[in-house]
Amino acid sequence: MKKIINNPMDFVNETLEGIILAYPDQFRFPEGEKRGIVRADIPVNGKVAIATGGGSGHLPVFLGYVGKGLADGASVGNVFSSPSADAMFNVAKEIHGGKGVLLLYGHYFGDKMNFDLASEMLEEEGIVVKSIRVSDDVASAPRESWKNRRGVAGIFFAYKIAGACAEANEPLDKVYTIAEKTVTNLATMGVALSSCIIPASGKPTFSMDEDEMEMGMGIHGEPGIKRTKLRTANEIAEEIIHYLTDDLSLSAGDEVAVLVNGSGATPLEELYIVNREVHLLLQERDINIYKTYVGEYATSMDMAGCSITLLKIDEELKKYLDAEANSPFFKQFGGI
Repeated sequence: MKKIINNPMDFVNETLEGIILAYPDQFRFPEGEKRGIVRADIPVNGKVAIATGGGSGHLPVFLGYVGKGLADGASVGNVFSSPSADAMFNVAKEIHGGKGVLLLYGHYFGDKMNFDLASEMLEEEGIVVKSIRVSDDVASAPRESWKNRRGVAGIFFAYKIAGACAEANEPLDKVYTIAEKTVTNLATMGVALSSCIIPASGKPTFSMDEDEMEMGMGIHGEPGIKRTKLRTANEIAEEIIHYLTDDLSLSAGDEVAVLVNGSGATPLEELYIVNREVHLLLQERDINIYKTYVGEYATSMDMAGCSITLLKIDEELKKYLDAEANSPFFKQFGGI
């Protein structure tokens, strides 16, 4: 294992400290909490606050989507491990501006358990709370059970759209409804070419031969739908687009936003090759592409691979997708 780190046990804390030192005008620690960051200007009175969180190892998820027009704060746990309920509570309480809090996070058991507990703690403080779990990984459950799916890279769209709605000073019920609409219309599938290495363990989380790939593997190395010999970029894109268009029941004339996301160790050139084929395949189906994002939006440490997300979009979602957002990570990875 070769990594530019110090003590593996300090990996998360030193990452957080480095981020805050790089962007002190935009981020700070919550008072008394070192496992999270919040917007430097919070609380914003009169605005619904959005709190997120999850395990480390996925930058720019979760920390990178804290900023104006996005989330207001994020709590983080160890690599691929849920934050504590106390960390979630501390972040959410600090960002509360008097109009309630939306808890927006990926669907994983540990996150759900701890966010539910944090929600109860917030309600005991008199804070109104609603929760949305992003469940967009089509490989993990069929469409009829989509709420049981894992949350993966499509969470980017939920941050962007719900964050813009909150920034427009809409009430909590509206922010919740627009986030729910976004999540309902999301579908993502990924492919892994190699394992990642968690700093604390110092070894790959799974083994894969040099000429193999796994379709549908999760962002923590969860089993996918099949392991095959390595295929071309066009073949990978074609299979994924087939799954996604079927899942969303897309037909000619529909409109989508596209995300081609790198898993952490895939060159941008390869992502653009995949994006090229995605556009050709959607054009063949007469599906209109409103906006495209290509880059590392939700990673898995140093895993090689990528994912493709489609968001079925309408005029309301377009308005919030196009709204201004401000985070150094979001700008770096193709934001407004």
